Amino acid sequence: MTKYPVRWQVIPQMIPADPEQRVKLWVSLLEKVKADVDARGITDWGLFADASGGYTIRETDKETLCAAIIKMNPYILCDVKPVLTVEKSIETLKKIATTGKK
Repeated sequence: MTKYPVRWQVIPQMIPADPEQRVKLWVSLLEKVKADVDARGITDWGLFADASGGYTIRETDKETLCAAIIKMNPYILCDVKPVLTVEKSIETLKKIATTGKK
């Protein structure tokens, strides 16, 4: 499976101004996160101390990742980039080196 670090941020305009409604929304979103953690869809998760956003580490496929991100719309904006292990990076670089020779 591919590892995806996800940096996410709250879209302030989408968060209710009313404190009671805001807490209700946060709890709802965090319950979705907890369900993904419990299902092992998330390997690490954190909220920045200023509550403006946070990060998630997922090891999954693209389709499952997309579904998880869609569940957070329209409140959360995500920046997602797949990463390679050191072994896969070496393998990729060796393939590039051999492909470039003629």
